[in-house]
Amino acid sequence: MLFTSDLSAIKSSTLLLSLVSPKNLFFLALVHGGVFLLRPSRVPHSLQLDRLCRMASQILYFAVKTLKESGHENVYDAVEKPLQLAQTAAVLEILHGLVGLVRSPVSATLPQIGSRLFLTWGILYSFPEVQTHFLVASLVISWSITEVPVTCIVRIIRYSFFGLKEALGFAPSWHLWLRYSSFLVLYPTGITSEVGLIYLALPHIKTSEMYSVRMPNTLNFSFDFFYATILALAIYVPGSPHMYRYMLGQRRRALSKSKRE
Repeated sequence: MLFTSDLSAIKSSTLLLSLVSPKNLFFLALVHGGVFLLRPSRVPHSLQLDRLCRMASQILYFAVKTLKESGHENVYDAVEKPLQLAQTAAVLEILHGLVGLVRSPVSATLPQIGSRLFLTWGILYSFPEVQTHFLVASLVISWSITEVPVTCIVRIIRYSFFGLKEALGFAPSWHLWLRYSSFLVLYPTGITSEVGLIYLALPHIKTSEMYSVRMPNTLNFSFDFFYATILALAIYVPGSPHMYRYMLGQRRRALSKSKRE
């Protein structure tokens, strides 16, 4: 449940994002995420997590609202700019892991962020033909709900599991359980949506030859985005079970540690 102040923030940030062109969005995302690098203590870190909470809540709110009022065909148009900002800003998480600001291993963060960036820019933004498919709604809602518990569970408490741990040094047991259990359903729905949208985009990728480089050229280099996309699809086969097992392991360790304490 979002409070009135949150709804006002959502509307204000949506108006701001509507004025940003796609070519400037990447820079804006880096500036937004870069604040995270400047934190002198745990409190600014938790305040940054509150920002991420609002971003995830914004996407979820407009996705569900649009789905209810006008159908799945319009979901992408409703969330395009905040989705692009949120997923691009997530690039900073990789840097945060490298410099030790967060404890998440880069080996786990990189494939997740990489796949989301590929879907956000390489598929959804680049090929409008798939933007009205119902899998877009499934994808956006799965991604957003996954982020909302991480950053703001129903806004009853100010910070999420990580926010509470950083600001106060503890988190409620129910919050801990939800943090490490929501992926059991949302990860399969998110992955299914990702794979489905990539597959649907393949014919359009092939006919448009977008992002492909043909010979001859001055660099004496060729690249076929169609076959690169097929390779990306193939990576999902071993990659998805690996990530799911990794998260199951994290869940077991976190919940067993909580019981001992």
